[in-house]
Amino acid sequence: MRKEKIFTLKNCYRDDMDVYGFHFGRGEKSACIVGAMRGNEVQQLYICSQLVKALKELEEKGAIVHDNEILVIPSVNHSSMNIGKRFWATDNTDINRMFPGYSEGETTQRIAGGVFEAIQGYSYGIQFPSFYIPGDFVPHIRMMETGFQNPSLANLFGLPYVVIRKPKPIDTATLNYNWQIWNTNAFSVYTSATDYIDEPSARMAVASVLRFLTRMGILRYTSHSGYIASVLREDDLTNVKNDLPGLYRRHVNPGQEVHRGEVLASIIDPLEGEVISQILSPTDGIVFFAHHAPTVMEGTIIFKIIRRLHE
Repeated sequence: MRKEKIFTLKNCYRDDMDVYGFHFGRGEKSACIVGAMRGNEVQQLYICSQLVKALKELEEKGAIVHDNEILVIPSVNHSSMNIGKRFWATDNTDINRMFPGYSEGETTQRIAGGVFEAIQGYSYGIQFPSFYIPGDFVPHIRMMETGFQNPSLANLFGLPYVVIRKPKPIDTATLNYNWQIWNTNAFSVYTSATDYIDEPSARMAVASVLRFLTRMGILRYTSHSGYIASVLREDDLTNVKNDLPGLYRRHVNPGQEVHRGEVLASIIDPLEGEVISQILSPTDGIVFFAHHAPTVMEGTIIFKIIRRLHE
């Protein structure tokens, strides 16, 4: 293992922010793995730390196939993590909306530009991002529909689902999108948590990456074969919104089968304690995403359900 400082952001008032990468093996740029870009992505940081640990042990055993290099960057935005803020502290901008970056631009553009320069040229790019709504997912791979996406490769992670998203204009500044445009096969891995450590889904994520690297001939590693993934489009998911604001009590979890009319959640009056609304499932299917914050505003997407297609 070789630890490298891949980018430094000078700071006038505190220590400089150094972004570190961990190299395993030598040779062709085979795979790059990027973890936390936002200050609340604790799960993503933890997963990458476990990958660093696992790859270090595998390298010592000679399990990295000759002429392959793997780069892991566990954290890109630990300055925000240190103060408990999701986005960049001074201007609330999102590093994962600044790619490919600009070395003479705003602070987060400079960070994105410096990191992107270091991670270009890899055959495979794996990112652990988080969703814009606080909640829990069924573990899955997400890909942008750029014309360069490859769902067949995404299946090799062995996670339950692969989701293909048609990019909106704001998505064109994400790492996943720009990796693909710059000829890297890019995959975003979503697990069940963000701002806390969920050990079972973290282990699943680590295993999925090691499984993928093995199937691509980069590692010698024996693991469980995983799932045969179902490929979905974003449009296959039904959004369920709440009709009233209040305290949120969830009754179902990601991965759970639900039926049309089933109660998914209750909204409680925060002052009087009465149930003021019950959220019903609009379709038969499987819960793919579930909101987990204790309060909700009116019109919040609190569930995403994989619709069951009836014959």
